Amino acid sequence: MARRKIIRVRDVMKQDFDLVDGKETVLQALRRMKHREARALIVDKRDEDDEYGIVLLADIAKKVLARDRAPQRVNIYEIMAKPALSVHADMDIRYCARLFENFGIQRAPVMEGRRLVGVVSYNDMVLKGLEGLVEEGPCGTGTE
Repeated sequence: MARRKIIRVRDVMKQDFDLVDGKETVLQALRRMKHREARALIVDKRDEDDEYGIVLLADIAKKVLARDRAPQRVNIYEIMAKPALSVHADMDIRYCARLFENFGIQRAPVMEGRRLVGVVSYNDMVLKGLEGLVEEGPCGTGTE
């Protein structure tokens, strides 16, 4: 029996992501965004013993825009989720997708040890990961 092809999170993750300081206002963070296609901002650790946070653009829409709050007066730390649930770069994307489903999340920071190396989402897993699985076939045979 042929082995299944394993596609790892590192194979599909985005390595370009926006890292912001929790003290920044929402307006400052949005102005500094380098990756306009990004759907999340990763909140940097304050020190080595701290953890990363995450703010989805949907969080900004729900907690700032919908509540008519001034983005120049709301700090990122007020609306972030922390600690962010992260995944390891070596994780099989099948398990990553299950983890996302179990915890009701759409994207997560990717770690190697204590080092942030990327961000992964359902979109990345499906659009980049499933393509590799389909090309290989269900049991690595190259057929469907």
